[in-house]
Amino acid sequence: MQQPIIQVINPNTSVAMTHTIGEAARSVAAPGTKILAVCPEQGVESIEGHFDEAIAAIGVLEQIKRGKEQGANGHVIACFGDPGLLAARELASGPVIGIAEAAMHMATLVATRFSIVTTLPRTVIIARHLLRQYGFEHHCAALHAIDLPVLALEDGTGLAQQLVRERCIQAKKEDNSGAIVLGCGGMANLAKELTEEIGIPVIDGVTAAVKMVESLIALGIGTSKFGDLAYPNPKPLSGSFARLS
Repeated sequence: MQQPIIQVINPNTSVAMTHTIGEAARSVAAPGTKILAVCPEQGVESIEGHFDEAIAAIGVLEQIKRGKEQGANGHVIACFGDPGLLAARELASGPVIGIAEAAMHMATLVATRFSIVTTLPRTVIIARHLLRQYGFEHHCAALHAIDLPVLALEDGTGLAQQLVRERCIQAKKEDNSGAIVLGCGGMANLAKELTEEIGIPVIDGVTAAVKMVESLIALGIGTSKFGDLAYPNPKPLSGSFARLS
């Protein structure tokens, strides 16, 4: 069997964060699996609200189209808001996994309750929406924000990483949770160290999604093309959207 190619899409335009995400993905990929870590050339440098997600979703779709042309067998959307996930599944034939959905699924397999540690308080609200949408609302004990923007994870000071560590320790102690989900793709390189230090599974969605995509590819399972995830109905796209045709 040909070794798979998995496209890992950072929906923001931060090259540094794309590098962090790509390294995390490669650290767990099976031997021979090729990781294509990419980000859009245009869009927002960080995704911290519904407006940002709407813009980022177009970049995700562009990258899905490009990934298919490059032979990608599956795709990961590496932003905890899972922007453009269902639209991406319409475009793709292989599996498309969002890191929030992946991390939440993984957490329920190893614990009956989990907590989420994310960046800004407003993203806590978005995470609550996703918990309800994915059916994990009753599994999540609490959500915590470090109250720093996403790009603080790449500023080199280490402050954001320290606050993530402190919130994870707090979550274990106060929430009585058996696992912690990291609520940002930029936290992808923290999970292993925090798991060892805190003593419970700390789950990063990037690595979780990569292993899920690998599993689906190995099983020969792609995105269903029946019903609402069928390929988009052919129709002309005008202006700058013509590139998605």
